[in-house]
Amino acid sequence: MKKIQTVLLFLLIGIFSAAGQYKTLYDFSARTINGETLDFSTLKGKKVLLVNTATECALTPQFKKLQELYEEYGGDDFEIIAFPSNDFGSQEPGDNEHIKEYCTKKFGVSFQLMEKISIKENPHPIYKWLTSSEENGTLDGKVIWNFQKFLIDEDGTVVESLSPITGPQNRRIVEWLQE
Repeated sequence: MKKIQTVLLFLLIGIFSAAGQYKTLYDFSARTINGETLDFSTLKGKKVLLVNTATECALTPQFKKLQELYEEYGGDDFEIIAFPSNDFGSQEPGDNEHIKEYCTKKFGVSFQLMEKISIKENPHPIYKWLTSSEENGTLDGKVIWNFQKFLIDEDGTVVESLSPITGPQNRRIVEWLQE
């Protein structure tokens, strides 16, 4: 009986210590499109929609809808973080300055644009985290194309990954924001 209790005790200790091993959004930082470091811990308490983007993609008009979503819900409770990447169809060939100018002039983007990163080969640490349940504790996934969206809750935990064709004002996103 004593052996069983000892084994159970060690199992419980292992379970509880493993529960704290997962990273959250707040464990990361990245460079903005202006070259400044954004410490994601500054987003504590906010819901975050994180999206990979490209300016020469058939889905590029989603920038307009993302901006509309940000204007309606952004601020104290919600942020959009966009990571440009050239990994999908080479549809983001521009440099950071070109991307910033294009997004602000054509779509009036005021949500946070980050510097251009790699997602597929040598992925940025934030994308390693987003796509690995071993790191995020909730889901495994693969970024399949430009404009794939990740919903991150107020505790910095990945809640869901949404297809690139899921529009920014999709009912699932809006309901999540209103929860």
